[in-house]
Amino acid sequence: MTDAVPTELLADRLRRAGEHAADQGTDVLFLTPGTDLRYLTGFDGSSHERLTCLVVPAAGHRAPPALVVPALEAPGFADVPLESLGIDLVTWTDGEDPYLLVSDLAGGPTRMAVDDDMAARHVLGLRHTFPDVPQSLGGAVLRELRMRKDPAEVDRLRAAGQAIDRVHARMGEFLRPGRTEAEVGADITAAILAEGHAEAAFVIVGSGPNGASPHHDVSDRVIESGDVVVIDIGGPLPDGYNSDCTRTYAVGGEPGAEVKETYAVLQEAQERAVAAVRPGATAAEIDRAAREHIGAAGHGAHFIHRTGHGIGLDVHEEPYIVDGNDLALEPGMAFSIEPGIYQAGRWGARIEDIVVVTRDGAERLNRNPRDLVVL
Repeated sequence: MTDAVPTELLADRLRRAGEHAADQGTDVLFLTPGTDLRYLTGFDGSSHERLTCLVVPAAGHRAPPALVVPALEAPGFADVPLESLGIDLVTWTDGEDPYLLVSDLAGGPTRMAVDDDMAARHVLGLRHTFPDVPQSLGGAVLRELRMRKDPAEVDRLRAAGQAIDRVHARMGEFLRPGRTEAEVGADITAAILAEGHAEAAFVIVGSGPNGASPHHDVSDRVIESGDVVVIDIGGPLPDGYNSDCTRTYAVGGEPGAEVKETYAVLQEAQERAVAAVRPGATAAEIDRAAREHIGAAGHGAHFIHRTGHGIGLDVHEEPYIVDGNDLALEPGMAFSIEPGIYQAGRWGARIEDIVVVTRDGAERLNRNPRDLVVL
């Protein structure tokens, strides 16, 4: 476990998770290793074929909190403040049925929820053990906590944003004609790690026509003079909180009039969306602020994804900034604003910043210029 979260904060999260579960009619929430478990306990680990499961009772339910762990993995929980959190550590050995053990600890629930990313083998194991208990997704419970970042979480996201900004500031060292996307991507990956990230979770180098594919990775395509290149990069710091920032570059000289005019539309759309962020505005309204401007300029068909996604311990989490999402924004919500315009087979452009909702507007966590950078 790294960059420990204060125990009192973890205890408050556990308490509120139980309250939200009760509000939604869920008796018990089951969590296997992943970001939900990390959020509630600080434990950073992976799920395996052996069941590790946190049993989180709803407020008022008779079951106590418990963590079921394979005996051979119990030493890995030495730094988790389970006793201070009131969580019983219960171990099992190979040959025992851990799902029956969980059943004994769950206090006879009539409705249960499992974390959204639980492996199918564990979902089915719990379903077999609780054949008459309806299952639902635990994300509906935990998103009520996780999408409202506390000040410490905002500080961690701010540090991640500053770190990835420093990588973008070095792009002139890496991005030039004659190099392949893969070569540029390798240098960017090294820079991301040098700036303190635990890993480079994604490195998109979309040059020329590849820039029109929003989730392009890297390829052996040689970057040419005159290319427009989309660079979308990010990953977690050791504390688990992620960066994610996109900038668009023109390589080998000034771009032509079409590129400049289209990019100006995109830049204004991103500015309008950021300016629309405030408490009480809906996620759909933020999406609309970007989309209507791009559409009015004749590029509506070229903006092919939502305007943004929440970010925290996961790169993509609630809230999603998309048409139809009438969620009212609140202070502490953090998400990307990343409109794009994609000319299929030719070139693309995207501008992405992470913002956090404040009491009266928004704070950008990425500070690098958003102009089309000419290298």
